[in-house]
Amino acid sequence: MPRLRGDERVGGRGGCGPPRQRAVARATCRAGMVTGPLRTRRTSHTASSRTTTEMLRPNTFALTALLALMTALGPLAMDLYLPSFPEIGRTLAASPSQVQLTISFYMLGFAVGQLFFGPISDRFGRKPVLSFSLVVFCLGTLACAVAPSITALIAARVLQGAGAAGVIVLARTVVRDLYDGARAAREMALMGAIMGIAPILAPVVGGVLEEWLGWRAGFVLILVAGLAAMVVVRRLLPETVPPARDDAKLLQGSLESFGIVMRNKAFLAYLGIVTASFSGLFAYISGSPFVMQSVYGLSPTGFGLFYGVTSLGFISGALTAAHVVMRIGFDRTIGIGAVGVLVGGIGTLAAVGFAPTSMEALAAALAVFLFGFGLAMPQAQAGTLQPFPDRAGAASSLVGCVQQTVGAAVGAVVGLALNTTAWPMVIAIALTGVITFAIWITTRQVRASAHRR
Repeated sequence: MPRLRGDERVGGRGGCGPPRQRAVARATCRAGMVTGPLRTRRTSHTASSRTTTEMLRPNTFALTALLALMTALGPLAMDLYLPSFPEIGRTLAASPSQVQLTISFYMLGFAVGQLFFGPISDRFGRKPVLSFSLVVFCLGTLACAVAPSITALIAARVLQGAGAAGVIVLARTVVRDLYDGARAAREMALMGAIMGIAPILAPVVGGVLEEWLGWRAGFVLILVAGLAAMVVVRRLLPETVPPARDDAKLLQGSLESFGIVMRNKAFLAYLGIVTASFSGLFAYISGSPFVMQSVYGLSPTGFGLFYGVTSLGFISGALTAAHVVMRIGFDRTIGIGAVGVLVGGIGTLAAVGFAPTSMEALAAALAVFLFGFGLAMPQAQAGTLQPFPDRAGAASSLVGCVQQTVGAAVGAVVGLALNTTAWPMVIAIALTGVITFAIWITTRQVRASAHRR
């Protein structure tokens, strides 16, 4: 069988640049991979071992699904325990704002973790760094499951978030290693659609676990998922870049990469869209457990169903993006999404203002917001990585760090402002919708100039 070629990486115009093409080929050859029709096979170079481990090949749905399931660990760790917020507060003697900090500090750990895992994966390869991040994630999850106090739970969430960061940032980076342009954006959208199953199912499952087994059972389930991911990554995920040889200059190289990335105006434009839209999502995640259970009177299971129904908007948006992005381009797809988050955000204000007791009106507005988010977010993420084929890890790390840090701050503000109404949550969602649309409108020339180069 022929060896895996560098041109397995598919670009928006059917090809890829020679430097990255050679890099992927070198990484594959160093790993001892041999390709077949559907999968890549890792063969042993020693006579004593005849066992082989099949690796998923690029440009297959199987690899897309694997990367999506890896990234779903983050939403799973975020959404599964949301129905348990009131019960966590009661059992650990914590206020609503203290319980909300378990989300904000998770996101801070996530932000810091991305700065660490992305650049070192550029040096040491994606797969070993991803495996290490899964170990960190599992240790943090175990600590969450046995936390005796709210302080211990917050600290454990930082560790859990740092591990989840490596998983998500490296999944996105692998996409950039293999694909270009609209093809990369389509891959991100497909991953987002598959990943979107987690926000739908996780709160429902979490609500049932909460009512039957207590809030700690949710973290046990997350731990099982993390351990399973470790096995799957080891057996099926191929390496996509070769390790760099000059490890002594890791810090210097990371700082140089960050500087180059941050000076790119198109990167900053797409980063603004990613961060603003994500902050709206995080305002919803932070505020909805208390709003829907304390203001609207839903049970933990009822809240899980409400959250899952609204999350269908995200999946619909991501699937729509995957269907249209190859025809209309990812920048125009982002524009349609920006309109969606604007209309949905303003719609949440209208729902609370004119129909304050109607969960249906609020759910409809949130679904529109999340539909726009599903259209815009994966494409904007692809846009941030597009200029940096050789610094994808550093670029992805910066995107994650900024969006998670700002999102954590927005979530903390929403948590502190929560009262007996939904206003703090919907005001934040509406503002982020307006900001997302404004950034898309005002940076069109910058983004277009970057595409013409």
